Amino acid sequence: MQNPLKLGFFIQPVHPPSRPYADVLREDREAVVLADRLGYREAFIGEHLVDSAETITSSLAFIASLADACPSITFGTGVLPLANYHPAMAAAQVAMVDHLVQGRLVLGVGPGVPGDAEAIGDLGSDRNRKTQEALDHMCRIWSEEPPYRIEGEFYRTTTERSLDRTIGVGVAVRPLQRPHPPIAITSIRPDARGPHAAGARGWTGISATYVGAYVVRAQIESYLEGRRSAGLSADASGWRVARSVFVADDEATARRYAHREDGAHGFYFHVMRTKLAKAGALDVMRDFPGQPDSELSTKRCIERLVIAGTPQSVADQILAFRNEVGAFGTLLYTGHDWADPALARRSMELMANEVWPRIDRAAHAGRPREPVARDT
Repeated sequence: MQNPLKLGFFIQPVHPPSRPYADVLREDREAVVLADRLGYREAFIGEHLVDSAETITSSLAFIASLADACPSITFGTGVLPLANYHPAMAAAQVAMVDHLVQGRLVLGVGPGVPGDAEAIGDLGSDRNRKTQEALDHMCRIWSEEPPYRIEGEFYRTTTERSLDRTIGVGVAVRPLQRPHPPIAITSIRPDARGPHAAGARGWTGISATYVGAYVVRAQIESYLEGRRSAGLSADASGWRVARSVFVADDEATARRYAHREDGAHGFYFHVMRTKLAKAGALDVMRDFPGQPDSELSTKRCIERLVIAGTPQSVADQILAFRNEVGAFGTLLYTGHDWADPALARRSMELMANEVWPRIDRAAHAGRPREPVARDT
């Protein structure tokens, strides 16, 4: 019998920049509230400073706005770009939000994107090293007694001159979860060091929505190698995979909605394909190394990388994908622009109420799944 697969939710989000900002914020909040009501286990929220398509500028503020509206779901920052923050600021905000959501918080971290780095005058720094140092400083702030004397290559945190314990000045608040919320990283490359490091440190991780099967497989293998190197069990339940999924009551509706180049999924993959091409990272969208360039058009990316169909078809595709890449713990349903709100809501409902029971039954039965033929 395979280990149970959990269902989560993820939004970067990506919306057409022409849409009113207030409308997309309301829509994104509604999507997370719906995920909570339907029993999705987690909701990861992206963050970008200067991007009128990816419009959540603070994942922590967005999560805080949902604290009372979502009583069950575990939130995650997806990711908090630590290189954009001083560690004392990030530590304080994470601690506060962890209390607001009653300990239902996963701290997803990363270096952020080049556009944001340029906006804050930090384009030339080693943002991976800055991220690691910031996280180390945050963990020290949460574990050490004041006054803090934390020096690094990029950051300095001290409260020596201002400390007054009697009135609380110079004393950092700590998260509800001790010593801190669970830590997760995201990864887009097959040879990235992040999954191995996450496994070795007992953290968790996420494969990005738009990467191909060979990338996901390499990341899971690296994560497991990291765990083994630290004497931990070879357990992939801490690894999450984000996927674009669209479920409809009939196959024709599912493919018509999901595979349109001028639709929500088409816009998403056009945006991500353009960004990856500029970064010289378009190869991560291939299903396997050496896959022809013709398979990297927006049309083919939609057809290859979006799981679409009826509940039974989608369940079969997810199980076949898991067999192809290896076991992982959580599938994150990636939320896209609600081009048709009724169909978008229906897809999320069918995913939770129709697809997931089928996946649970198949996992408990432990029967092998045949590969599912995809569009050619």
